[in-house]
Amino acid sequence: MLNEYTSNYHGKSVGFVGVGISNIPIIKAFCGAGALVTVRDMKDKDRIYGIEQLDGLDIRFYTGENYLSDIEEELLFLAPAVRPDKPQLLKAATNGTRLTTELNEFLSLCPCKTFGITGSDGKTTTTTLIAKILEAEGKKVWLGGNIGKNLFQCLDEIQSEDYVVMECSSFQLMKMHHSPDVAVFTNLSPNHLDWHTGMDEYFDSKKNIYRFNQNCKVIVNADNEYTASVENEREVTMISCEKSLENGVYYDGTGIYAGGKQILAEDDIMLLGIHNRYNYCCAIAATLGLVSVDAVKKVANTFGGVEHRCEFVREYKGVKYYNSSIDSSPTRTEAACNSFKDKVIIICGGYDKNIPLEPLGPLFNNKVKACVLMGATADKIEAVLENYGFDGTVLRASDMQDAVSKASSLAKAGDSVLLSPAAASFDMFRNFEERGNIFKNCVKEL
Repeated sequence: MLNEYTSNYHGKSVGFVGVGISNIPIIKAFCGAGALVTVRDMKDKDRIYGIEQLDGLDIRFYTGENYLSDIEEELLFLAPAVRPDKPQLLKAATNGTRLTTELNEFLSLCPCKTFGITGSDGKTTTTTLIAKILEAEGKKVWLGGNIGKNLFQCLDEIQSEDYVVMECSSFQLMKMHHSPDVAVFTNLSPNHLDWHTGMDEYFDSKKNIYRFNQNCKVIVNADNEYTASVENEREVTMISCEKSLENGVYYDGTGIYAGGKQILAEDDIMLLGIHNRYNYCCAIAATLGLVSVDAVKKVANTFGGVEHRCEFVREYKGVKYYNSSIDSSPTRTEAACNSFKDKVIIICGGYDKNIPLEPLGPLFNNKVKACVLMGATADKIEAVLENYGFDGTVLRASDMQDAVSKASSLAKAGDSVLLSPAAASFDMFRNFEERGNIFKNCVKEL
């Protein structure tokens, strides 16, 4: 199917705005189909990660300051981080260029049932849970979107009886014109306000997870003000951890219920924290009617969590170290801290997304005994802590090795050290995975 799609552009101009490891195979596919390929990136060519993989191919490059000049391509793929309302792109669209994304094109062509998961928090774990539950039932599952494989390049392998499960960010959804068959909207809280114009645009982008498919099964969180309001627009399946739901999926402290029947008992669930009960409710609601209770229990009994999410790294001199580098907002840090019974020593701070950091004040007072701050938001976080009268030790670190060393010096046997930045990684690291891996390496070197 991918070969057939790319062959339609033989001799036609196809461009890519933003290039990286994930879309290089697609660029190669269009080159192989005889398309006239252009690559556009605001970084200088020698700074583009993985660019050497395109050596020897007939590609026209526009890089640096003028990367959006002279747009004449018939089809232009936009990377997730590229806003579609840049003046040059709007002008190109007016002149006949079709703006799209790989995920958008994939959804228009995918031959099997698709699940899309979005939200401010919990989407990666929920996406993973849905995939694992389907696999436990014996289904062939393709995991992708914001995590996993580039699904577009897998089109020729995906069969009609398979299942696709994909995590969708607001960056991706803002440019989507197709929606999956099952849409999960976990929650919404302030995030990515350095990229979006405000909460209204952020919320509206997330709604594209279901907007373009009237037959889409929509699952939303009844306990979140934003997601609960989706019920005013269309029929939804609700999940809750605060109240019983006659027609939804809910957690009541003893277990998770659907249709009046207990699906999971509390002791069945290996993952810690109330936030993971929300994730399980979403995953169960998404897969109802497709899998057995046994498949759900098999996953719940064995799944210990996704890497970089309250991931246990090591115990050293009686101190346990946990990596939760995925925590790029205060709400994620709150969920991580609430997973621990006792107060933690936290490493916090990172790239400034212009989201409110005030929730960290009461959180640290209740759940943190000492903190090590680093990155661009360190000053803001310290000001919040001072304003809320935080009486624990506050130290500054110049890099991750320094942060781990200082956190270790503050800890004693029985303590837990948690990396939970409440911020993105881009001030000091390429992504949250790199940040988490460096943390783990530093801990292992203690």
